[in-house]
Amino acid sequence: MAEPVLLTVPAEAEGQRLDAWLAAQESLSLTRSAVQQLLEKGAVTLCGAAPKKNSRLKAGDTVAVTVPEPVAAEVLPQEIPLEIVYEDTELLVVNKPKGMVVHPAAGHPDGTLVNALLWHCAGALSGINGVLRPGIVHRIDRDTSGLLIVAKTDRAHLGLAEQIAVHSFSREYEAIACGRFREESGTVHAPIGRDPRDRQKMCVTERNSKDAVTHWQVLLQGEKYAHIRCKLETGRTHQIRVHMRHIGHPIYGDAVYGKAEKTIAGQCLHAKTIGFVHPVTGEFMQFDSELPAYFRDAMRRCGVLCAAQDETE
Repeated sequence: MAEPVLLTVPAEAEGQRLDAWLAAQESLSLTRSAVQQLLEKGAVTLCGAAPKKNSRLKAGDTVAVTVPEPVAAEVLPQEIPLEIVYEDTELLVVNKPKGMVVHPAAGHPDGTLVNALLWHCAGALSGINGVLRPGIVHRIDRDTSGLLIVAKTDRAHLGLAEQIAVHSFSREYEAIACGRFREESGTVHAPIGRDPRDRQKMCVTERNSKDAVTHWQVLLQGEKYAHIRCKLETGRTHQIRVHMRHIGHPIYGDAVYGKAEKTIAGQCLHAKTIGFVHPVTGEFMQFDSELPAYFRDAMRRCGVLCAAQDETE
């Protein structure tokens, strides 16, 4: 039996419906329908009692969610469209859309990137990470869009994993951050570990943490928001989201480390550029992706899309 996940309702969630709030918690990775199924099964309690799915939350309420352990079953191929940026016999680079989960997990048994890859590659993926995560060398969050490298062979997987371990990947993200920046660029060098108050989240902490470095640059400043570029030296869980919150500029739409927005589901964060040495040929490779439609729409709403950028569409 899985241990329940304990959550505390923050002040900004006061008055929200329980099922909608739980579905927005990235740490759970559950759809709203999956949350409602857990409520029907009695796997969710609100302040120790069985709630209704439309129960309204109060700040400080405690919610316990027992999520079933993922079943280690065969993951089936699914014919899901993919944007393949590059492919050879050893690896491929995919431009993942916002909202797509990378691999099967509780609440997401199918419809994931892995299901799509198994169809596209006819099962020819690295098996190092097991049946639930074939080919997956590194991940990006469900609501983060952008470039991801996938290994088709074990030797490619091992070579890519070694580059990740020594931080030799070149990774640049673009995001919309909240608030006005006083400086044009800077670096956040702060260790990241589990939040002691909420084990489903990460935070800047000296306890049980790992070194993390994020370089940021303001591309365009608006009245209340900024279009920024972030370059990673390390690749910690939720690194950009945690670091930007730490300096007072959470990512727009990030309900976990900032606040939810009605006009966007999840953080406005895109993995735009990635560079690496091909693990077999030794060739340095770099790929860039255009900002997707949801990102440009958010830029317009936030006043950080210049005329020149708008004319490129």
